[in-house]
Amino acid sequence: MAKSKLAITLDSELVDELDALVAERRYPNRSRAIEAAVAEKLDRLSHRRLALEVAKLDPDEEKALADEGLGAELAAWPEY
Repeated sequence: MAKSKLAITLDSELVDELDALVAERRYPNRSRAIEAAVAEKLDRLSHRRLALEVAKLDPDEEKALADEGLGAELAAWPEY
C-alpha cells in the first residue's frame, strides 16, 4: 500500500506517550503508532455510523418484511 507523508502537531504529552509506546517496543516508531491510532479511530467511526443506521430500523417492520419474503419462497425450499 502506498504511503503519504504528513506533518502533524501534537501536544507534548501525547508525544511523550507515543515515545513511551515506542520505547516499550509496542510500536517500531512514532509513525506506526499514529497510523494504528488513526486506523482504529476511523474503524470505530465506521462502525458507529452503521450502528446509528441500524438503530433507525423498526424491528417489527423488519421482521414483517423478513416473514413476508420467507413465506413466499418457503414452498420452493428443499426439505432437509
